[in-house]
Amino acid sequence: MSARRQRGVTARWRLLPWIATAGVLAACSGPGADAPAPSQTPIAAGTVESVAVVTHGSPGDAFWNVVKNGAEAAGKELGIQVTYNASGDPGQQAKLIDNAVAQGVDGLVVSMANPEALRPSVEKAVAAGIPVVTINSGESESVKFGAFVHVGQSESLAGRAAGRRLAEARRTKMLCVVHEAGNIGANERCGGATEAFGNATTLQVDINNPTDAQSRIKGALEADRSIDAVLTLNSQVAARAVDAVREAASGATVATFDLNSDVVDAIRAGKLLFAVDQQQYEQGYLPIVLLKLYRTNLNTVGGGAPVQTGPGFVEKSNVDAVAALVAQGTR
Repeated sequence: MSARRQRGVTARWRLLPWIATAGVLAACSGPGADAPAPSQTPIAAGTVESVAVVTHGSPGDAFWNVVKNGAEAAGKELGIQVTYNASGDPGQQAKLIDNAVAQGVDGLVVSMANPEALRPSVEKAVAAGIPVVTINSGESESVKFGAFVHVGQSESLAGRAAGRRLAEARRTKMLCVVHEAGNIGANERCGGATEAFGNATTLQVDINNPTDAQSRIKGALEADRSIDAVLTLNSQVAARAVDAVREAASGATVATFDLNSDVVDAIRAGKLLFAVDQQQYEQGYLPIVLLKLYRTNLNTVGGGAPVQTGPGFVEKSNVDAVAALVAQGTR
């Protein structure tokens, strides 16, 4: 056995507790639990040396940096070369997937914020015998496109949980801020939150123009003083919402999806009520492990149900416990 293979076997044994956790999560009831088992082009058990991760993350987005950290950490531990590429443009993301297929990678990890734009590329990978794991977005389309598992958070479920929390805080009108046009996951978050909360309106902003996003949130608060809750769907937008509330002299409560250092500081200071934590490090880490097991032992998990990484909640009572982990890029 080569030294590299020995390292891979040793690392795989170290990861068994994580595999067990993933299996338990996938077996839980939830969205997709009754979905039929996925079908993919049959392959023979073999080796996995390279995996491509292609996401819809924007440049410098703290959330996707954590996903990347998780994927690269798993690759290092398992002796797998992991390459990470991202584009917020669906057409460009599809090209990145096509490039990975042309290079003959042993596995593919894809986030699908705009599923139909990626469908031909994902299906081409499956037809080529490249196993696909979808992450983060596109849960309902994952099995249809031939992926053997989805790893992420059910966005509708998480949205409902966030909406309920804001309602329990006795807020009466919510502004839900969408930061990416056409992002199916963002729409599901707002839809779920609105369903659970009730009286809500939606505001579209551009995550790539943070100054304008802050101005738009401020304007919405000034135009409607009855808004007393702001829900953002991204940690970077959350900081802008906090500033917008201050500038508008509004008494609105701000909550967000996802974590970064600014969100941690704002929760500590009482400027943010909570953050919905989907544990995105797992969305990078677990797919590499699952691809390793599939390629070398033909193992699958979930039977068509997603592996749920959230929602969890970080608030004032537990923020100190995760603050150091956020700082090191694993939460």
